[in-house]
Parts: sequence; C-alpha cells; structure tokens
Amino acid sequence: MKQAAVAKTRTAEETAYQASRREAILDAATRLFAQRGYADTDTQLLADELHVGKGTLYRYFPSKQELFLAAVDRGMRKLCEHIDACVEEIDDPPERIARVVHSYLGFFADHPELVELLIHERSQFKDRQQPTYFKHREANRERLRNLYRSYITEGQIRDMPVDRILDVLGDLLYGTMFTNYFSGRQKSVEAQARDILDVVFHGILSDVGRGRRPPDENLPA
Repeated sequence: MKQAAVAKTRTAEETAYQASRREAILDAATRLFAQRGYADTDTQLLADELHVGKGTLYRYFPSKQELFLAAVDRGMRKLCEHIDACVEEIDDPPERIARVVHSYLGFFADHPELVELLIHERSQFKDRQQPTYFKHREANRERLRNLYRSYITEGQIRDMPVDRILDVLGDLLYGTMFTNYFSGRQKSVEAQARDILDVVFHGILSDVGRGRRPPDENLPA
C-alpha cells in the first residue's frame, strides 16, 4: 500500500511538472510568435529562451505548426474562461450582456499578443476549414442559443432569431477587437463598452425615426 501511495504521488508530481512545463513553453512561444511572426520564429530561439534542448520542445509539440496552433487554442480558451468567470454570478440579462462586452474588450486590450496570433494563423494556414477563433465561437453557440432563448421567453429581449443576435453581437465585437488593434485606439475599455451597449440596447433611431422606419421587406437584401 505504501509503495502504491508513493507511486501515485510521483505520478501526480510528474503530471503537474509536465503541465507546468507545457504552459511555460506556450507562454514563451506566444511571445515569440507575436513578436516575430510564424515564419520568422525558429524553435531554436524558443529552446534557447527556455534553456532547454529542442528535443524537449518536440516531446511536448512534435512540430512548429502544432506548437503555434496550440498557442492560439490556449489563448482562445483563456478568453472563454475569462468571460465565463466574469458573468458566472450574474443573472440579469442586460447586465450579463454588458459584462460579456466589457470582459471581451478588456481581455484583448490586456492580451494584444493573441490578436497577432489570430492574424498570423489566418495568413499562414488559409487551408484550415475553420480558424481557431471561429472554432471556439461555434463550440459555445448552442449554449448561448439556449441562454438567449430563455431571455426571449422571459421578455427581456425582443423575440427574434437567436442566431441573428449571436451573429450581430459576435461580428461587432470581432470587428471592434481588430479595429482597436490596428488603429491603436486610446479610448478606455469602459468608455468603448458603454458606447457599444448604448447603440445595441437603444438603437440609433428616435421615436420619430422608428415611426418612419420602412418595413424590413423594403430594406436592401
């Protein structure tokens, strides 16, 4: 029994060590890929920074491509985990939506290196059926569909196709993230989130404008 307990402890310690080593590799790889780009990042540079041999890297990631894609995937998982943690204890639908917008913008403001990785992924791996960003977006879609359906049932938001809501909000945040990065916009996350939410929640038309709005069937396709 004692030997089994010792072996179990060693296994747990080895697992923890490997997980820690993997995270350290991904941390350093994320920085290098963001700074130098995929094509100009040599795994030897990464090995030198970590003070390990290239063989150590390849034990965890058999190729540079797998390492890069793992770094992008980890970044997206961290984004999803961050948003989930920020809204975990919020039940009020408008407040929950507001917190999603704020936490999304805040995460990318704090982690511009992930934006760089998303750019390089699209540039280098155009043959991928679905970029990592949209893979994670789709993975969460059904959960969000059910959530927004409940908001409609409660009368908290308008009765409209939930996929339209998800697509418009998702595309708005996605575009804002890239615009912020490329333009170097200096507006605070708080101020930008307020502006987005004001337009999303209240629209841009006044009561007079809404009264004169043409029916949807007359709008351009």
